[in-house]
Amino acid sequence: MEKYAQIRSYAIPLPNEDVDTDQIIPARFLKATTREGFGENLFRDWRYNPDGSPKAGFVLNNPLYGGQILVAGRNFGCGSSREHAAWALYDYGIRVVVSSFFADIFKGNALNNGLLPVQVEESFLQEIFLAIEADPKAIFEVNLEQQTLTIIASGAQASFPIDPFRKMCMINGYDDIDYLLSIQSDIENFEQRQKRYFTNTILP
Repeated sequence: MEKYAQIRSYAIPLPNEDVDTDQIIPARFLKATTREGFGENLFRDWRYNPDGSPKAGFVLNNPLYGGQILVAGRNFGCGSSREHAAWALYDYGIRVVVSSFFADIFKGNALNNGLLPVQVEESFLQEIFLAIEADPKAIFEVNLEQQTLTIIASGAQASFPIDPFRKMCMINGYDDIDYLLSIQSDIENFEQRQKRYFTNTILP
């Protein structure tokens, strides 16, 4: 996974509440088993007409908006547990999703796949939406080490929670296997100590 420290980017506003994983990536696109290629069908039914033409009113089709940060309404990622929702967002180029509440399973899937869920108070979320409304090219800074999100124009800042282990993994670009490889020598030393202990211990 990519290493995280700090991201400065425009933001894409999606104020809808209760966005579920079937809206993020419809079930009919879940046939692939690798993570690549899901971005083209991100929000497929909101993004395209049945004939495949883009829907002019949807935010991802609006050239005013772009960037690596998606700002969403409350309860983002509810519904089924499909990991593909995180894959689709990441494959599209989203690296941070901001909301005032995330479904727990989505949050876990996001962290496991290099997508940072930033949970802020509802009042600060609305402040972000207002900043984007005032300037679609407003810049936001997400600092994972400090666990802060800053609206650059105003200087307004909020902190966000993250599990310390997942924070360490994201900063280092580790998935679970990478983490185990990073402590391989510690694991081997532990195994050797255990082997010596049982070799030298006389069991009754």
